Amino acid sequence: MTEFRTLDDADLSGKRVLVRVDLNVPMENGRVSDATRIDRILPTLREIADKGGKVVLLAHFGRPKGRDPKESLAPVGKALAEHLGKPVAFADDCIGTSAAAAVDAMKPGDVVLLENTRFHPEEEKNDPAFVAALAVNGDVYVNDAFSAAHRAHASTEGLARVLPAYAGRTMQQEIEALSKALEKPERPVMAVVGGAKVSSKLDLLGNLVKKVDVLVIGGGMANTFLAAQGKPVGKSLCEHDLLDTARSILKTAEAAGCTIMLPTDVVVASEFKAHAASRIVSVDAVGADDMILDVGPAGVAAVVAKLDAVKTLVWNGPFGAFELAPFDAGTNAVAREAGKRAKAGKLLAVAGGGDTVAALNHAGAADDFTYVSTAGGAFLEWLEGKPLPGVDALRK
Repeated sequence: MTEFRTLDDADLSGKRVLVRVDLNVPMENGRVSDATRIDRILPTLREIADKGGKVVLLAHFGRPKGRDPKESLAPVGKALAEHLGKPVAFADDCIGTSAAAAVDAMKPGDVVLLENTRFHPEEEKNDPAFVAALAVNGDVYVNDAFSAAHRAHASTEGLARVLPAYAGRTMQQEIEALSKALEKPERPVMAVVGGAKVSSKLDLLGNLVKKVDVLVIGGGMANTFLAAQGKPVGKSLCEHDLLDTARSILKTAEAAGCTIMLPTDVVVASEFKAHAASRIVSVDAVGADDMILDVGPAGVAAVVAKLDAVKTLVWNGPFGAFELAPFDAGTNAVAREAGKRAKAGKLLAVAGGGDTVAALNHAGAADDFTYVSTAGGAFLEWLEGKPLPGVDALRK
């Protein structure tokens, strides 16, 4: 992390520390239903408090159009206090008199959560006056929200330009893990890219074929590539208008020395539902009424065998319809084998993206991976080779 300023470089004692965190957590009946993002930020908050800093939290929640009680961070603050094991005060605005009063009342080590930054449209516009209004309540800025770092908003990028700015420990972990996986990886490098559509991952595929040694394509995306090679795909999800694009990606990969792995056998069914009658067929034998819903056992075995030959794995997207048994088998099998090798220190395995995290948790493999990013868009944009404003603002 020599390129970035971290908490190791910061003087926090007695300082008001504006900490941008990701508290955009799922809620059910007014309570947090998944506290993963809360748990991720606890080390940063505790370190700042232990060093005598006053922890002033900034976060967004949902996509409100102006002030909306349903999008308040107040219930999240209660959950945060439970996980942190200490009181978390709450201010009903992130700027103005209520925010100032809450911050002024703090003692070193205290934590206060300010209301949803997106209650103000100026947040997403990165408005300089709004940045200044936020900055009034801080001496130091810490960004611990990698998942929002692809947005140049007031609380994710603007503040880093007007206050001494540092990466929190979660942000630091994320940058270090992704740098090891793609910037300076131990080779050979394998990338697994799955999901429904090629169209949503064109930039990703274009970047990865130039950076990795092996690219495994799964999910609905694989059907488009199979169709581009003249294979029958029946009624499967397939972007027939992108067959030329798929062929172009295959040519680019060949020129770059990147091996692309596609399924050799698949699990097909005639309807998209859990426990639908299914069978395993070669990719040359998919029927007109068949839907491809998972990679077959031979395809899984080929990917697992290749895992033994690589040193670094980057994963984004499932192999099949992992939400529906038995079409989760391919994703489960590869995830567990990758996790086993990562846990044994034979493989650096980094994964990210919403469906990917859900799939790895479903497989029981997430804890065995070297690093699993909770970021969606930011993780994807990093893999696509795009600059992330919130990260770039923390460079020395």
